[in-house]
Amino acid sequence: MSGAGKTQAIRSLEDLGYFCVDNLPPTFIPKFAELCLESEGKIRRIALVVDIRGGEFFDSTFEALEQLEKMGFVYQILFLEAADEALIRRFKETRRRHPLAPEGRIVEALKVERRRLEELRGRANVIIDTTELTPAKLRQQVAAIFSREGVTPRLTISVVSFGFKFGLPVDADLVFDVRFLPNPHYVESLRELDGNDAPVRDYLFKWPLTQRFMTKLLDFVHFLIPHYTSEGKSQLVVAIGCTGGQHRSVVVVNRLAEMLRGRGHRVLVEHRDIERDRRVDEA
Repeated sequence: MSGAGKTQAIRSLEDLGYFCVDNLPPTFIPKFAELCLESEGKIRRIALVVDIRGGEFFDSTFEALEQLEKMGFVYQILFLEAADEALIRRFKETRRRHPLAPEGRIVEALKVERRRLEELRGRANVIIDTTELTPAKLRQQVAAIFSREGVTPRLTISVVSFGFKFGLPVDADLVFDVRFLPNPHYVESLRELDGNDAPVRDYLFKWPLTQRFMTKLLDFVHFLIPHYTSEGKSQLVVAIGCTGGQHRSVVVVNRLAEMLRGRGHRVLVEHRDIERDRRVDEA
């Protein structure tokens, strides 16, 4: 049903590694399946969103599914629905128009849509009523049903170093300022190095303040992770900033990533400004 949560469902499937296509006209499904076969196994798990937006093409859905069966494909139908009151409220909140009511009343459009989807609903393998579900809970349900392991996928943690002089990372969920730590920039032998170099790392970690901070930072981030996961979050961006993004933030990011991986988390590392500060100084 339009407004029942297709966007959240497809995001969950993408996080599980599915190749996802939204609003594919059913007529094109068999041809798309052939193209996937030609990928030589690179595309194996596919999720297609098919709904009333397909207009007159939507009526060819069952013919397309029959062709898939003849081609030897295994498929499942996930049907999302919700009470009319919930759907109407969602359309009003988002100010979107129902595809069957560009100018008319949503109530009448929902009646027509339910009637056209009735047979497809009857053939569904899985039906989820999203009336009382938050977006996070819907993503969790979809992940639990379609994950290979039957569990919600692990959170991916991106740990990013940056320089405050160049601005905050716009996608950061958590931001930590490490400008209170001793600054290697004022040590002549370390100034031209960066946080990836052992002398800089050793200099910072000789201070008890740095060691205490890392312990507290790890405990805090590790405490938050299961709570973000329970809300259906698939990616967490932790930004660590110092003045130029060359020394202190780089050291802290590398150590935090190492410690999080040691606890079994999936971690990506990015040093956004590690070279930019040098270029600015040279200019």
